Amino acid sequence: MPETLPTLLDIEASGFGRGSYPIEVGIARADGSCCAFLIQPLDEWTHWDPKAELLHGISRERLQHEGYPVRQVALWVNDELRSVGKAYSDSWGYDNTWLSLLFHHAGIIPGFRLEALRILLNEAQLALWSDTKEAIIGEQGIHRHRASEDARLLQLTFARTKALTNPHAS
Repeated sequence: MPETLPTLLDIEASGFGRGSYPIEVGIARADGSCCAFLIQPLDEWTHWDPKAELLHGISRERLQHEGYPVRQVALWVNDELRSVGKAYSDSWGYDNTWLSLLFHHAGIIPGFRLEALRILLNEAQLALWSDTKEAIIGEQGIHRHRASEDARLLQLTFARTKALTNPHAS
């Protein structure tokens, strides 16, 4: 039986500075399927970095029209991750802060933990990580800086670096 992949979570945000907030949460599930939700900003979430928008391509206007309410997204993330118990992020410092903000404003306690992806990687995987990730982007034509695609990219990079560094693993 093939080993299941770790569940990855990625968040796109309004920027990186003080006052930034989550605008999209994406998850790559253990079976490789993905899902994501845009988040409707709360009235008090006013920070907006045009440079961040250039990266992810999501306008504040689009979030107002297509985003889901904060509470609905937090409930959805909990439903997705409660049974798994934990998800991993490559930008734990940022993603954990934004996830905490989302859950705080939703008035919900997370039913899972977010861990740093780094704890799953050995030194050999780390050495191959960047080149492997770039190769996968080229092969799969992955659209970067969208939450579910970035989460899936991390998952594929994890699987390939693991296979390359441990060829006898299932």
